[in-house]
Amino acid sequence: MKSNFLFIGAMFLFLAFTTSSCSDDDDGGSAGNAAAGTIVAKVDGVDFQSSEMLTTGNKVTSGPADAMTLQGTDNSGKGFNFLINGYDGVGTYTFGDGNAVQVISVIGNYIEANASDPTNSQTWTAPYDNDSVRGEIQFSTDDGENVQGTFSFTCKNPNDGSIKDITEGSFDINYTTF
Repeated sequence: MKSNFLFIGAMFLFLAFTTSSCSDDDDGGSAGNAAAGTIVAKVDGVDFQSSEMLTTGNKVTSGPADAMTLQGTDNSGKGFNFLINGYDGVGTYTFGDGNAVQVISVIGNYIEANASDPTNSQTWTAPYDNDSVRGEIQFSTDDGENVQGTFSFTCKNPNDGSIKDITEGSFDINYTTF
């Protein structure tokens, strides 16, 4: 009888620790190192920083679900944009979920715009298939007007199949609520 009690007690503790310590949704990570009003990252190892004047965020509330969009571009037309459907504040959101029947709810894009020939602009997107996690974006703070966090992901250009690795990404963006 005593061994059954110990076994049940040990299982209870195991379940308590595993369910309380693995919640990605509550883990927003660090704020990163982006200056106020910018997005920074490495694109295949090359530094990127958006212009404060060309960086924006919007949170749209529609019924029970919110959507957050973040966008930042540099003066050459290179930039990032993110769409997080189902945004619910501080936490970790993945690009893809490893589920073949997923509904895409988090999208990250790296864009190289070509102002002189817009048809030659290139976009790399994550996720780019429906069965793999391609990275994550973490919101470490959201005070109702500003969000800060980090991101990293792998993205693919649908036109030529090329892949870009986005690392050491972070953001510090004021946003407008609609």
